[in-house]
Formats: sequence, C-alpha cells, structure tokens
Amino acid sequence: MPRKDGKRNFVLIEDDDEETSVFSGQYPRQAALKAARRLHPAPSRDEVDGKATLRLRERGTDRVHVYEGWAWTESKSDDDPEWMGDSVTRANVSKQGIEHLDE
Repeated sequence: MPRKDGKRNFVLIEDDDEETSVFSGQYPRQAALKAARRLHPAPSRDEVDGKATLRLRERGTDRVHVYEGWAWTESKSDDDPEWMGDSVTRANVSKQGIEHLDE
C-alpha cells in the first residue's frame, strides 16, 4: 500500500528466502537501485563483470519484482558535496520480471 507521499516499501529477499532490508520508493526500480548500491562495486563502469539478482517483495502484496543489478565506483564530480569523499558508488538495474508468491 502506498503511503500518503506515494512511496511504497519493498523488502529484499535473500537467496535463502530470508527477508532482510527494506527499501522505499514510488516505483520498484527506485528501491532496486538503492539495493544495488549496496552490492560490491566494480572499480569502474567498464570493468563490471558480474550482475546480482535482486528480488524485492512489495509489502502488502504477493508480488516479487526481480532485477539484475550491478554497481561500480567513479570519481566524484565537481558538483558533488565534499562529505561524499573522493569516489561515489553508482548502480544500474535491469528488470527481469515479476513473480507471485505461493502461500
């Protein structure tokens, strides 16, 4: 169910079907991008060699959004704030589909 501000909660499902972290966003892709930034990043965008499968269950439903995600680090730009440090983790995701839980 969406909150008053339109955001929905998505729970990350690990390989052992344990639900761990909660990510929020108006769209499932926003939550998947937040989850992908927690992956082990590659040194650069060109050196990304593996993609992780991210399964996000929307709270209050039986829908599981499945994404492939990957992350990399890059130097921060001049526009980025000082507190971010010297490098920034970027991420991208690709939707693989929607599954429905059988309960």
